[in-house]
Amino acid sequence: MTKVLVEAGPFRFEGKLEEELAPKTCAAFKAAMPFVSQVVHVRWSGEGVWVPLGERDFGVGYENHTSYPAPGHMILYPGGISETELLLAYSGVHFACKMGQLAGNHFLTLTGGLENLYALGTKTLWEGAQDLKISLA
Repeated sequence: MTKVLVEAGPFRFEGKLEEELAPKTCAAFKAAMPFVSQVVHVRWSGEGVWVPLGERDFGVGYENHTSYPAPGHMILYPGGISETELLLAYSGVHFACKMGQLAGNHFLTLTGGLENLYALGTKTLWEGAQDLKISLA
């Protein structure tokens, strides 16, 4: 099991890559680590934060995909109908874009620091973009 550290805004979370369920997505994301960006609040999907990635190609298709990630689950949408993106659910999410429902690959699960997850979401909603860094633990 590969452990990761997710630093988002002022919060730190421990997590694990879902290598058995999404091996190609995990391998592609590990190659991109440390991953540094910002999260913004979702527009269509409910209570989550996301990282718009434009035309970035991780070279993966669908695996372990869902439209309803649970709080603490991070998904990678590999692109197609909408742009490539990451989404981290902090409460109820129905993953979508202006064109309709999407599905993303659940590849990372937060395992520690979850007591701060909702605070990250509301901070992002009310204060704007928050710095994000995902690295191997």
